[in-house]
Amino acid sequence: MKMAKDNSTTICYDKLWHMLIDKHMSKNELRLATGLSSGTFAKLSRNELLTTASLIKICDILKCDIGDIVTYVPDENKTNQVKG
Repeated sequence: MKMAKDNSTTICYDKLWHMLIDKHMSKNELRLATGLSSGTFAKLSRNELLTTASLIKICDILKCDIGDIVTYVPDENKTNQVKG
């Protein structure tokens, strides 16, 4: 699982790619169906953060919940810090 970090938040879209395989749908077919830009799909490929609106468009097409396509992985360094 390759993940990118942005502001100590780690996001992974592996569940989305598995869902596309299960639905026999290509990334390009999903891009065309959602109307999202190729730049947005490049962000998905790099596991970068997207707007909620973009995620909702994907969920509407795939008839799923955001949690079905996105995994949040907390930054271990940040979660292990104790604030005092």
